Amino acid sequence: MPNSNVGSYYQELENYLELRDLAPNTRRSYRSFLRSYLTWISETLGVSPEEATYDDIRSYLLYLKRVQKLSNHTINAHSSLIRFFRLFILKQGWSEFEVPRMRYTTALPFVLSKEEVFAFIDSIPNLKHKAFVALLYSSGLRISEVCHLRYEDVKRKEKRLFIRCSKNRSDRYALLSEATLDILTDYWRTHGKPRGWLFPSRKLGFPIATYTGSVYIREHLQRLGWTCPVTSHTFRHSFATHLYEQGADLLMIQKHLGHRSINSTTIYVHLARAGLGNVISPFDMR
Repeated sequence: MPNSNVGSYYQELENYLELRDLAPNTRRSYRSFLRSYLTWISETLGVSPEEATYDDIRSYLLYLKRVQKLSNHTINAHSSLIRFFRLFILKQGWSEFEVPRMRYTTALPFVLSKEEVFAFIDSIPNLKHKAFVALLYSSGLRISEVCHLRYEDVKRKEKRLFIRCSKNRSDRYALLSEATLDILTDYWRTHGKPRGWLFPSRKLGFPIATYTGSVYIREHLQRLGWTCPVTSHTFRHSFATHLYEQGADLLMIQKHLGHRSINSTTIYVHLARAGLGNVISPFDMR
């Protein structure tokens, strides 16, 4: 690369990421995006980061769109990294007019019906896998939250789970259903009665990885022959949608999901089978 300061750029990025205390996945994305950008301007344009112009940056983003076929949402994430890099590391300016944000469509997530959820969970042959997926749905948890549950987080008498430092950096309590507690108890008694991590990894002292939990779901999908796009988050979306269909208000659902903003919760109004509720079109009021 034509600039000898590249190593220091990565170190400065690490320093800023540490100061902001960003999540590990976010840090990995930032490192990857910076490496991609610096490599491209060096190998394709032969310029240093300090010399890169807005034309160069736009060319790079168009390359991501036309050649790499990245989504508009992902390209915006790359653009945010370049903005961060120029402002805080290169101490250069940034213009939203020179590098506009790309518009993108937000699609509604896929949800399962209650009958489909029950059919999926009830047919899981492995008790550990069944307990894992039952927690995803019955408590509306993120997969990382299930992976990081500890024995002491299960409040049996109170029928709730203590969720530590979730995605938005805050603790909360989640529902613990009677049916899931029965499955969880059977799993616990037959799998060594773990006292630390509820779902321990084979690597001593660590919980299972989120990838492992995703494999549980993917393997059972194949076993059932289902082709619908079910992921771990599908069960969280289904939980919230079914709560709304049962009459729970959005503020209560927001609390159970641990959403920081109610805006993240309003999507379940559109996902509910009842649609827009009992509203009647004026055209039908003649």
